[in-house]
Amino acid sequence: MNQQPEVQAFFDEATFTVSYVVSDPATGRAAIVDPVLDYDPKSGRTSTSSAEQLIAYVRNKQLGVDWVLETHVHADHLSSAPFVHDQLGGTTAIGARVTAVQEVFRGIFNIDSLAVDGRQFEQLFADGDTFKVGNIDAQVIATPGHTPACVTYVIGDSAFVGDTLFMPDFGTARTDFPGGSAKQLYMSIQKILALPDDTRLFMCHDYKAPGRDEFAWETSVAEQKQSNIHINAQVTEAEFVAMRERRDSQLDMPKLLLPSIQVNIRAGHLPDAEDNGTSYLKIPLNAL
Repeated sequence: MNQQPEVQAFFDEATFTVSYVVSDPATGRAAIVDPVLDYDPKSGRTSTSSAEQLIAYVRNKQLGVDWVLETHVHADHLSSAPFVHDQLGGTTAIGARVTAVQEVFRGIFNIDSLAVDGRQFEQLFADGDTFKVGNIDAQVIATPGHTPACVTYVIGDSAFVGDTLFMPDFGTARTDFPGGSAKQLYMSIQKILALPDDTRLFMCHDYKAPGRDEFAWETSVAEQKQSNIHINAQVTEAEFVAMRERRDSQLDMPKLLLPSIQVNIRAGHLPDAEDNGTSYLKIPLNAL
């Protein structure tokens, strides 16, 4: 049985995010990974143009969507999962430890009404859970470190790693968000690097490392082990943790962190409209 899915990437240069349609050629069934909702922070306006490109591809290929998968609660873009779900169907899913992220940010944003049991998502995946995309076997690997809820989806011969890894010439994810841990990230990456060497790895972001002319988002386990600038096979855990914590201390916060988190802990739903019919996002002053 063919266990190689067809993978179509959609790159949003405004947020450097890559979304994917992952499909089984034999059955025409598909999963969508990390869809983007366009957001203009200057005007506070959202749009669905990025999601509509993805949806058009699904419809043109006559695919049936079984899953809308989030690798984690993103801090750099808003999720369009609800819009994609409304247009194409599919079960919305994320790692089960999203509850820890919800608990932290309910306090930071003072959202008393926010349920922190993950009910905003239709499926909470635990480490080791399995599912199918058509006839292709899929497995969930818990890969915390960037956030507590990060997971990697291994679908056939392909793994969708979220923000855990970047392209080998760019390195690894930051670990200074609430609940992040450089030591956890190191251990999570070891799980990914234990996959077969020819496993295709698909990144959630690319920032075009210095010296590289084109954006890129596909690599392999073998390439990461050989040449990742942060965590190749010669780097010890202690060396990685020291590097990661030193580097994180010098990074600015993502420009869309505050709007993104408020939306994404709600599974991509905007806050409830107030009595004037408008939704509002909060800016916690001097809290982060």
